Amino acid sequence: MEKVLFVCIHNSARSQMAEAFVNKYGDGKIAAESAGLEPGNLNPIVVEAMQEVGIDISKNLTKSVFDFYKNGNLYSYVITVCDEASSEQCPIFPGNAARLHWGFPDPSSFKGSHEEKLLGTRKIRDEIEAKIKAWVKELL
Repeated sequence: MEKVLFVCIHNSARSQMAEAFVNKYGDGKIAAESAGLEPGNLNPIVVEAMQEVGIDISKNLTKSVFDFYKNGNLYSYVITVCDEASSEQCPIFPGNAARLHWGFPDPSSFKGSHEEKLLGTRKIRDEIEAKIKAWVKELL
């Protein structure tokens, strides 16, 4: 079983979506978790966008990357999903895991009406889903 950790700043949007998609498409052969440098609150627009594709993350908690490290968690892959603007803040997880960086814009930075924010979040959701599907297919 391959274990994957997705990491971003707040663990409130991109890493949560990536975790959910790997666990959906990983066919029991790849398991994902996600964490952040400074865990925030789950983004309600991300929850809504994921529900539109049949995935309920509303009960997910945001988690600290340091807690995973202190617990001695080991991963085959650690994938950062911070956008390029905040990549210098994106946490590093120690260990021998293969490290990948997939930069996606942060849905919490979107401005405008609820509908405009939801449109932007759907675009990121779909980009993350496409990236995960291709990556899982490659791994399996």
